[in-house]
Amino acid sequence: MAGDLIYAFRVMRLPLLDAGGAQIGRIEDIVAIPGRAGKGREPAIPPRIVGFVASSQRRRIFVNANRLADLDSDGARLRSWDVDLNPFKPRAGEVLIGAQLIDRRIGDETVSDIALRIQDDARLPYWVIDKVRLARKNSLRRRPSYRLVDFDEVPALFDTPTEMQAEAARLRDFHPAEVAAIVRALPIDQRRLLAEAMDDERLADVLEELPEEEQVRIVEQLDRDRLVGVFDEMEYDDLADLLGEMAPDVQEAMLDVMDVDDADVVRRLLSYEEGTAGGLMTPEVIILGPDATVAEALAQIRDPDWVVSIAAQVFVTQAPYRAPTGKLLGVVHVQRLLREPPPMELGRLVADDPTLEPDSSDREVAEMLASYDLLAVAVTDEAGRLLGAVTVDDVIDRMLGHGWRVTQRRDRGAAIASTSGAGS
Repeated sequence: MAGDLIYAFRVMRLPLLDAGGAQIGRIEDIVAIPGRAGKGREPAIPPRIVGFVASSQRRRIFVNANRLADLDSDGARLRSWDVDLNPFKPRAGEVLIGAQLIDRRIGDETVSDIALRIQDDARLPYWVIDKVRLARKNSLRRRPSYRLVDFDEVPALFDTPTEMQAEAARLRDFHPAEVAAIVRALPIDQRRLLAEAMDDERLADVLEELPEEEQVRIVEQLDRDRLVGVFDEMEYDDLADLLGEMAPDVQEAMLDVMDVDDADVVRRLLSYEEGTAGGLMTPEVIILGPDATVAEALAQIRDPDWVVSIAAQVFVTQAPYRAPTGKLLGVVHVQRLLREPPPMELGRLVADDPTLEPDSSDREVAEMLASYDLLAVAVTDEAGRLLGAVTVDDVIDRMLGHGWRVTQRRDRGAAIASTSGAGS
């Protein structure tokens, strides 16, 4: 399989199949990220395929290349039944083979097709651009002549506006913690350029993995419009930690760019002392009323944007269902939800888990999570209203100390950066 070529023009006509082989859409385009030119004895790295644009249910969606189990003449078959139906949005540094490369002029020739080859020498096989088929028209012949060239013979075909936009595209499939390590390994000016090349959601994820003082240095370089977009993507507790590192006047200026309701939530989190349950908690948890059903709860838990510790339970309260809520009635854990029929009401399933007050110490929070084997513990006020929850990952982060991200990731970031090409 590693030696076989498959042509993009053929792929862009294939059906998109679910895990069972049923057609759910059709491939329309292929998304690639730039490679790197060879340096000295180092070979060139070919452009890599990161995903496919498909039409499904009258939408153009993105299908990550890692989600495909098979790509052959029958179609592109997914590994699982899940399909992300969010509309496809091209990112800076990415190249659409069909829309941007095929039919493009290279001197007196035209790109007629792109040949892909699978690379199976990594942990997971992946597709790369291996060859480019060029066509040349001749006034003495009715049909054009064709020739097949290596990808590195036409480097201008895969140019991006800036090298950092290309680097941001290459890092698309890296975990945010790994990208944060790369950012820390870069000089200050290149950190800023890489941050500018990322979209708002990606930059927010990376900021949340950086020490607060590093976050401040990056955020202070962003203009107002960019701040609005990035802050909107950040978790409230991480945003409060970031703003807590700023001087009061700068902090207030940052709050002024936010939505009024979001700013009120962050101000409330900033009012709690550091090292307390209030200072550690997040108000963004899954909250439903007692009349909601198991089916509704499971639908909420399936949202991929929830981290594991949050998606492990549903907090059942009286209205309103946003922190600070009405009175907390109890918690329903995901294992219980999986054992009950979909129409069952949550009010009949609640467990009376312990809760903490906002001024509880971080030691008390850790002891509570350990004693009751919880992934998250509720924080309530004197009236029993749910203010938020402290998750086990936030407690571990606290217990490791302020500088653990720096000491743990400095060497790792340098190693990943040398592999990806960042800063080279």
